[in-house]
Amino acid sequence: MNVALWIAQVLLALIFLFAGGMKLVMPIEELTAQMPMPGLLMRLIGVVEVLGGLGIILPWLTGIRPGLTPLAAAGLVIIMIGATVVTLMIADIAMALIPIVVGLLAAFVAYGRWRLTAHRQSSRGSVFQPGR
Repeated sequence: MNVALWIAQVLLALIFLFAGGMKLVMPIEELTAQMPMPGLLMRLIGVVEVLGGLGIILPWLTGIRPGLTPLAAAGLVIIMIGATVVTLMIADIAMALIPIVVGLLAAFVAYGRWRLTAHRQSSRGSVFQPGR
C-alpha cells in the first residue's frame, strides 16, 4: 500500500507542479484565452496547485508534519472538483474524465495517508502516558 501511495504522490506532484507552474509563467492573456476565467483567479489556482504539489510530497518525505500530506491531497481533491465542473461547462464529458481521475487519485492519497498518519500516531502512544 505504501508503494502505491508513493507512486500516486509522485505522479500527482508532477501533474500539479507542471500545471500550476504553467499557470504562473504563462501570460494572463493566453491563460484567459484558453479558459474563460479571470486571469488573477487562474494565477491563484496556479499558486494553490504548486503548493499542493509540494505539500503532497514534502511533509511525508521529510517527516516534518506528515499530517499535512493528507490535507494537501484533500485540497487537491477540491481543486479537481472545481476543474471537473468547469470542464463540463466548456467541454464534453470525455474531457472531464481527466480531472475526475486526477481527483480520485488525490482522494486515494488523502485517505491512505490519513489512515497511515493515524496509525503512526497511535503506535507511538501519547506523550501524556505515565512512565514516558
